[in-house]
Amino acid sequence: MIYEANAEVRKKLVPMFENIESTIVLSYLQGHMGTAWVDDLKNPIVAQISVGIFVFYAGDSSTKEAEELLYNLPEFTLAIVDSDDWKDRIETVHNGAIEKFQRYSFEKNPEHLNRLHILKLMSSLPEGYEIRKVDNNIAIAPSFNRLSEDFVSQFEFIDDFIKRGVGYAILHYGEVVAAATSFSVYDGSIEIEIATHPGYRRKGLATIVGSALILDCLDNGKYPNWDGANSESVELAKKIGYEFKESYDTYFINHIK
Repeated sequence: MIYEANAEVRKKLVPMFENIESTIVLSYLQGHMGTAWVDDLKNPIVAQISVGIFVFYAGDSSTKEAEELLYNLPEFTLAIVDSDDWKDRIETVHNGAIEKFQRYSFEKNPEHLNRLHILKLMSSLPEGYEIRKVDNNIAIAPSFNRLSEDFVSQFEFIDDFIKRGVGYAILHYGEVVAAATSFSVYDGSIEIEIATHPGYRRKGLATIVGSALILDCLDNGKYPNWDGANSESVELAKKIGYEFKESYDTYFINHIK
């Protein structure tokens, strides 16, 4: 049997997840957002942390509760673990329903992000386009939410996002065509979510809107963490100033057939 963790149990999970260097894990462990499930509320030996579609596992992968946790998933899941034992267990339990791929992390050093360089990147907004900070009106706009379901979905409600999160959007004829927001928050920092409408790609909009978000964070004492999902994201991060650190295994799990 598995149990949803409360605040007291959350404290016990910190050492269990110390080898997973994810800011999204910190979002939960520091009490900002997300949920966790464990095998035992007093002395957990296996645990799952979930923030949106991101799911992390740590502890003893050999237990029967570990398999139960591996089925305790959203419809679409990106699973990240810290050991070969967990990878083997995922590949066994979800055989035929997984895709293993690489995500890419970057050094978390604000000194790599040069304000003058970022300002220059922002200055190339094409004529006819407008960049605006995400407010309540933009946050509920259909064109904004069609770009990504994850722009504000980790927050309890829109006002919560406006209070604790941050985002910028580029509009063209009143429609949001690119945006960058805080997917999640942790102490003094955010995890970036960025997306561009397919019909507006190759115009530098992701660079511009991402730069606006990053500059806002730097000016307000927050670190904007970038984690790349593909090679295009990696190149964009490098263009802005991030320094590549490493790639790591990620499992896309579609357990509903």
